[in-house]
Amino acid sequence: MIIGVPKEIKNHEYRVGMVPSSVRELTLHGHSVFVETTAGEGIGFSDQDYINAGAEILKTADDVFKQSEMIVKVKEPLAVERARLREDQILFTYLHLAPDLPQTQDLVNSGAVCIAYETVTDDRGALPLLAPMSEVAGRMSIQAGAMALEKSKSGRGMLLGGVPGVEPAKVVIIGGGMVGCNAAQMAVGMGADVTILDRSIDALRRINVQFGSTVKAVYSTADAIERHVLEADLVIGGVLIPGAAAPKLVTRDHISRMKPGSAIVDVAIDQGGCAETSKATTHQDPTYIVDDVVHYCVANMPGAVARTSTFALNNATLPYIMKLAKMGYKKALQSDKHLLNGLNVMHGKVTIKEVAEAHGMDYVPAEQMF
Repeated sequence: MIIGVPKEIKNHEYRVGMVPSSVRELTLHGHSVFVETTAGEGIGFSDQDYINAGAEILKTADDVFKQSEMIVKVKEPLAVERARLREDQILFTYLHLAPDLPQTQDLVNSGAVCIAYETVTDDRGALPLLAPMSEVAGRMSIQAGAMALEKSKSGRGMLLGGVPGVEPAKVVIIGGGMVGCNAAQMAVGMGADVTILDRSIDALRRINVQFGSTVKAVYSTADAIERHVLEADLVIGGVLIPGAAAPKLVTRDHISRMKPGSAIVDVAIDQGGCAETSKATTHQDPTYIVDDVVHYCVANMPGAVARTSTFALNNATLPYIMKLAKMGYKKALQSDKHLLNGLNVMHGKVTIKEVAEAHGMDYVPAEQMF
């Protein structure tokens, strides 16, 4: 198979779909890989590094899309990239379609086979291709939140861990999954007062075992969210419903009553955000203020630590890329129910229920596409 790796063009996005070591694995198995020039430059890989791994360097993204049977990216394709897709071409990347009607419509119109990293599953019901970036984003959320609390960023002027004689900041994490637990790990390490809210008793037990008395694990209800958010200095939104838009658990009313200078880092922003006041921002202009609350809602947080993120992502995606390249999308999807769960759009049909419901589109179960 011919695999194409275009350069990412989202604002301050330096990650790349495949590193040279991944390219080498594919070329050793007889596949061809076309990489857009300077695609890996942002994480320290030159065109020559890719050539040494067996790739061919192409000058433009147009060339990569035209000559490739499968496109491997990191972020969802922007409009100019979506216009390059063609019928039966495989797109393998993060998509986050539920809050994004224009992208969904363009992918439907393209006729391409669009497989989203974030809805591929495993035998435990987990999301193995979302997990690496959730780990990174969870850890980064505390760094971002700590900065948002600085006075120069319009924050309360608080140090997360305080100092002897001065209370630490209260960090409230909504969602006890991969994002939440990684955020808690960093917040505890910095000495903050940490509370996690989740609706899963099993998750709360796991959090209790992992963190003991250093983290308060609280069952999530509307009352609990309101009470803890209003007490918080920093709120981390780590809620996820696979494939669906994030629920708006932090209301505009909550925001209006939070402490002046407090902050919210909405890691769920890729799926629309879990706060009613959240809107996607970029690394170039990451924060804005609503009712004296600093909002950090960068939609590609792991892009700030692009080298770490790219390697973590490649470790997870490479086996699936290899399977698609070896078997072709039809046999690969039919033979692997977990990869099939990643199919979001195929031949003009939406194949994931949550996306279809979000946009009022017709839904065709993925298994009926063959």
